[in-house]
Amino acid sequence: MKLIIRKASARWKAGVRGGSGSVTTDSGVVEQARFESGIPTRKKASTNPMELIAAALACSFLVALSKELGKVISPGNIGVSATVTIERLNVGWTVINVHLQVLATLPNVTQSAFIDATIRAKTNCLISRLLHTNISMNAKLEKWSIGKVTEKNKETYVTKH
Repeated sequence: MKLIIRKASARWKAGVRGGSGSVTTDSGVVEQARFESGIPTRKKASTNPMELIAAALACSFLVALSKELGKVISPGNIGVSATVTIERLNVGWTVINVHLQVLATLPNVTQSAFIDATIRAKTNCLISRLLHTNISMNAKLEKWSIGKVTEKNKETYVTKH
């Protein structure tokens, strides 16, 4: 089996408090992006490891969901946001939950097929499998229509695993 290897590098200056770093990916898409420790402090124009985890999970989940939905329907519009929650425990700051918010407008898909696909995607997602934390999810399917979407033709589903 062929291995796929992706790399990123980071540099850190100063101590944990008041320090900052930069991160670069081999692809060059992220190049010397500023980051901080992620310990709750004032907001600055930089990212942090938790935000990067959220971004990686959102992207990876979308790829997995698109693959799952591709088995049953033609593509539509899907959006995902991921929220990482951290808490200070005895061992230090710890990711205690990641929440996925999924919103999709899809043609010719049933509610059950959509929910099944989101659950399979969460289970099969590369980053979901990497994380050892609770991942909760809300999934909302908006019915496909040429006209305006109204509250009557929206349906919401919630799953937690």
